[in-house]
Amino acid sequence: MYSNKSLRGRWPKIISIVLVVMALVGTGAIITVRHIYQNNLRPVAASQKSVTVTILRGSSLAETAIILKQAGVIRSEWAFSQYVRNKRASNVIKAGTYELSPSYSVEEIVSIITEGKVATNLITILPGQRLDQLRKAFINSGFTPTSVDKALDPALYADHPALVDKPAGANLEGYLYPESFQKTAETDPTHIIRLSLDEMQKRLTPDVRAAISNQGLSIYQGIILASIAEKEADKPTDRQVIVGVLINRLRGGMKLESDPTAFYGAAINNQPLSLSYDTAYNTYLHPGLPPGPISNVTISSIQAVARPTASDYLYFVSGDPDQNGVSITHFSKTLAEHEALTAQYCRKLCSEIPN
Repeated sequence: MYSNKSLRGRWPKIISIVLVVMALVGTGAIITVRHIYQNNLRPVAASQKSVTVTILRGSSLAETAIILKQAGVIRSEWAFSQYVRNKRASNVIKAGTYELSPSYSVEEIVSIITEGKVATNLITILPGQRLDQLRKAFINSGFTPTSVDKALDPALYADHPALVDKPAGANLEGYLYPESFQKTAETDPTHIIRLSLDEMQKRLTPDVRAAISNQGLSIYQGIILASIAEKEADKPTDRQVIVGVLINRLRGGMKLESDPTAFYGAAINNQPLSLSYDTAYNTYLHPGLPPGPISNVTISSIQAVARPTASDYLYFVSGDPDQNGVSITHFSKTLAEHEALTAQYCRKLCSEIPN
């Protein structure tokens, strides 16, 4: 049996052993924690698939960690948050939509989201599209219907130089130039609309405006004619001749009798396409130009109006597409010639036109 005296003599040694053991345990724990921490900074998987992750504006570090964990691109919320704190990057994480991958390490992910390397998507305004079709394209690209309708309000762009000739009350039909534009989760559709109008303004140069005016047309009338040419033919050289024909008919007091104008009037009224459906746009039924453009336009159609091909032609018909999908436009000076060319070259296509 130990005496109190001998036990007291052993206390320093016991305490030293305990401290050593505690130090070893502590060191082991630190090593273990560090190993777990480092392991959790590794990629989740080798998969190269991309995952779209949106970090909302105002998200805290903890909320960001949860978003990334739920997306399956980090192993541990704790390890991610600790790494960000170690890098003093908590306040530089940028909101946005990112394309991340489970194959990225935490270091790579933090680099992406702190440098704002947001995923970019393209929204494409196709040529020859009506405004209602473009509205649908914007919505399909992720914009809300409300935001798109607001963005299509011409009053928002009243100061835009591309619209200086637009009549009061007219919408943006014909003015949205076809192009691809980058967008992110933060992009407002008004930004895309303004960029498209910028592109339109680049095509409506002072020379082009002067050339359109030399045809006896206002710029708005020129855009209306360009939209008809855009829908009537694909080949730029054909468009130049077509505009010349349309101008000849206007000057001669003839109806334009353009199929796309009639179809446009039916389409915007949610009616089946028809040459006989009566709207102000139906140039088979009403003389002169339709009241507005029937689609957006490309530079070739704008230039066709600025510099149409002079001729004595009063009629044209697009022939059936060949095996390569190319359709040749045939021009004529008399109705008899036109009917003969239609019968010869437009059998299938013309038989499918709804009356």
